Amino acid sequence: MKRMLFNATQPEELRVAIVDGQKLIDLDIETAGKEQRKSNIYKAVITRIEPSLEACFVDYGGNRHGFLPFKEVSPDYYQAGVSARPSIKEALREGQELLVQVEKDERGNKGAALTTYISLAGRYIVLMPNNPKGGGVSRRIEGDDRTELREVLSNLDVPEGMSIIARTAGIGRNEEEMQWDLNYLKQLWDAIEGAGKTEKGPSLIYLESSLVVRAIRDYFNPEIGEILIDTEEVYQQAHAFMSTVMPDNVDCIKRYVDDVPLFSRFQIEHQIESAHSREVRLPSGGAIVIDHTEALTAIDINSARATKGSDIEATAL
Repeated sequence: MKRMLFNATQPEELRVAIVDGQKLIDLDIETAGKEQRKSNIYKAVITRIEPSLEACFVDYGGNRHGFLPFKEVSPDYYQAGVSARPSIKEALREGQELLVQVEKDERGNKGAALTTYISLAGRYIVLMPNNPKGGGVSRRIEGDDRTELREVLSNLDVPEGMSIIARTAGIGRNEEEMQWDLNYLKQLWDAIEGAGKTEKGPSLIYLESSLVVRAIRDYFNPEIGEILIDTEEVYQQAHAFMSTVMPDNVDCIKRYVDDVPLFSRFQIEHQIESAHSREVRLPSGGAIVIDHTEALTAIDINSARATKGSDIEATAL
């Protein structure tokens, strides 16, 4: 049976793991004191336009100014009277205010990567309120499920100028459930848009949900039989969210009170250590070496003793 485990006994860290029996499938960690800005929405101010980069830098309230590529700027923000395909200098101006969403958090010496194409994640769908061309079904959904979801989406009342994407959690959901989720996201967008018109930039407009809510919203599915939580505070958060959004599944949430630590009970601590290791050993005898740099993450595959393939491609696979 698959389970979702919440370990919050250490005040400086919250860990969420999904396990199948005693095998670690997924892991998410939130550290206290390290502000997570990804998916937050801000009222930002353009501080510098760089035609050579086809981008601009904006002050959104972060430690560093954010990076906003021109291709991530909605035409709604273009200056009046510009041509159909204007340059960034023609379309935007310094001091201009606009709503942006964080796509990537600040890393190293780089500021956050931003976009004006907002996406709001619900339980079953993702709403893109200012991107009419971005709709569809999650790429992870295939076959008959994909066909059925497309049919359900075609019957939903999606406002003009918006689009939606069906999430994997939407599999098997009826039109009424999907429309309820869409209506909630539309109300959320109305509130965000309203705040964006009244607030002066730079300022925070929308704070993405806590890890507790995000994990249940994004990862819970019918295959997960239990959600085990080892602290009362997190248990109450999860129970309240599940009661509101998925009341039929609220009995899956259980308070873990054993003397043996939750992650030790399912023998996944050593798996977590291996997941963070620079070198990952492969069953074939080879190894993967992962190194992080400021520009990219490099992955080196060493075949070592794994040379039984008929050619180099077969060996690599």
